[in-house]
Amino acid sequence: MKKKTSSVIAWSMGAALFVAVAAPVLGQEFGPVPAAEVDPAKAALGKRLFFDARLSGDAAISCSTCHNPELGFADGLPLAKAYPGSDGFRNAPTLINAALKAAWFHDGRIGTNLNDVTRESITETYSMNMDMRLMQERIKQDPIYLEMFDAAGYGEPSNGSVRKAIPEYLKTLTSRGAPFDSGELSDAASRGFELFKGKAGCAECHNGARFTDDQPHNIGVPENPDIWLDPKRHLTYVSFAMFMGIENYMNIRRDVGAHIRTHKSDGSDIGKFMTPTLRELNYTAPYMHNGTMGTLQTVVAFYNAGGGSDENMDPRIKPLGLSWQEQADLVAFLESLSGDPLTGEEHVWPEKVNVNYKPFDNWLEMEN
Repeated sequence: MKKKTSSVIAWSMGAALFVAVAAPVLGQEFGPVPAAEVDPAKAALGKRLFFDARLSGDAAISCSTCHNPELGFADGLPLAKAYPGSDGFRNAPTLINAALKAAWFHDGRIGTNLNDVTRESITETYSMNMDMRLMQERIKQDPIYLEMFDAAGYGEPSNGSVRKAIPEYLKTLTSRGAPFDSGELSDAASRGFELFKGKAGCAECHNGARFTDDQPHNIGVPENPDIWLDPKRHLTYVSFAMFMGIENYMNIRRDVGAHIRTHKSDGSDIGKFMTPTLRELNYTAPYMHNGTMGTLQTVVAFYNAGGGSDENMDPRIKPLGLSWQEQADLVAFLESLSGDPLTGEEHVWPEKVNVNYKPFDNWLEMEN
């Protein structure tokens, strides 16, 4: 059965932009994630930038701080780190296959333009807190970057080129080697796949090669109390909420999720979060937008019990009645969606980026 295509028009308060996110068609083919066409020189440049802490305000963190290749390009924490002096209020999602997303971040506030995603991640105060003019001057002082930007066809280093090169690198992060893709499923995983498509109803939202419909839903995930008990996390959320135009943000004690996109007056969109990919789950625990579930067994049990409790919960979330064996089979299938780790030199800059500069004696006479 086909689902009618539609568009969700989202208002981004901070950027003052409309973002249109097209709804996918249900029943998309399951299968391997298609590899993207990549410009090798641009991707190599983006890779070095991804691992370079100089892209943050005080050169303390890089993109890879929260998106660690050893952890499936997530960070293994319930709630992500943030720029020093603040702390995160959401779980860091994997970046594997993320170049194919229809909307970015757990609330879906940015669409498919990876240039915009890169800019926000670098410049936002609680992420990397970088003034891109300063970033440009920093990388122009690095002779390796001078060569790499030129080889990539960008000329001298610039802000715009950084915002192009990092997305080119992200396009290289494609799942590969998963048992599901090679057809090497165990008997338990095969039974789990049938449950996934049938009795458990998972495929209604988790479909396509990445196992996501790229749409926001409310399944009643409980709030993570650490967000409100930790002053730094709470202040980070307050800063975000104020910027995004959330009403009464000083008094709420919940993450409103995709409400920042649609701002429905009745609040029926509060608590909706983007359907996450199910790829590489073996590397990316804990789960959910706020890291409240530590294992796949916990996630399956949560759904089996009918989700959580929320007045805006999707009516399709009901108790599943899965036996212990069926739950174990479903977990076995989910585990089959993880492939080879992307930890080799193809995806990781091979040496630590040197951020210490030797001063020039005649610096006043040097070209900028």
